[in-house]
Amino acid sequence: MVHIGYTMMTEQAGPRDLVDHVVAAERAGFDFSVTSDHYFPWLDEQGHAPYAWSVLGAAAQATSRIPLMTYVTCPTVRYHPAVVAQKAATVQLLAEGRFRLGLGSGENLNEHVVGAGWPAAHVRLEMLEEAVEIIRALFAGGDVSHHGTHYDVENARLWDLPEQLPPIGIAVSGPRSCEIAGRLGDLVIATEPKSELLEAFDRHGGSGKPRVGQVPVCFDTDRDAAVERAHEQFRWSVGGWKVNSELPGPAGFDQATRFVRPEDVAQSIPCGSDVETFVEAVRPYAEAGFTEIALVQVGGDHQRPFIAWAEKELLPALRRL
Repeated sequence: MVHIGYTMMTEQAGPRDLVDHVVAAERAGFDFSVTSDHYFPWLDEQGHAPYAWSVLGAAAQATSRIPLMTYVTCPTVRYHPAVVAQKAATVQLLAEGRFRLGLGSGENLNEHVVGAGWPAAHVRLEMLEEAVEIIRALFAGGDVSHHGTHYDVENARLWDLPEQLPPIGIAVSGPRSCEIAGRLGDLVIATEPKSELLEAFDRHGGSGKPRVGQVPVCFDTDRDAAVERAHEQFRWSVGGWKVNSELPGPAGFDQATRFVRPEDVAQSIPCGSDVETFVEAVRPYAEAGFTEIALVQVGGDHQRPFIAWAEKELLPALRRL
């Protein structure tokens, strides 16, 4: 059976609301949760970007059952991997074993803020690979010193390590990232239902490991309102990864999507309240082999109605996949 998750999207809600929403999602019976880790929203209309790790700490204390996961954290520019390891270990202790560390090569949108420049894609993957190795070394305990191609670590140690270390997930979009994920990851993360990504992950050591996807949805009893909201806040998603990873700010995404129409967005995001439409949007991920699928409800002010509807209608239908 495919597990269905809930997304705390930091770009569209403030920190207290995000925690309230995941508490409601736990009560509604979602199988797991994930959170984005942004410094900027994609578009000004979304309007938020609180610090994800503070939200995770609060969520760990406010919930008791639902697993938590970053989807995803970039451990290469804005964050040093040694600090990511410390944060992940701490959240795992607070969550009492319910946390997974999702990692990826990141977006210029968030990483440009420290003024270190935005490396080419192949360099970003080199950095990600080295960062995962540093995090793994620190999770193993003891003192760690590292002088590599991209990072230095000097006599670091995690003094509070959980007995159950956080599993590490790695986001993939092509052959090189699949190779890294299969070799170094405990699970794989992807935002497109491409079976070839999972097959490449398996070839490099990922066989039998969890695979986690994500699907944006826009529930509303008024379908026209849902389409309008999806267009207002999620039109950035039609650009594709190569565009989305490179643009430096919301203004760039606004300009890049100025000719995207509401009906264009509605073709890729299920809108309204027809359960079968939402099921059909999720089905390709299940058929591709994803074992977990997180839903993203568009609109920070529209989480509660979505969660209530999902509990009664959507989750039972999705579990029949």
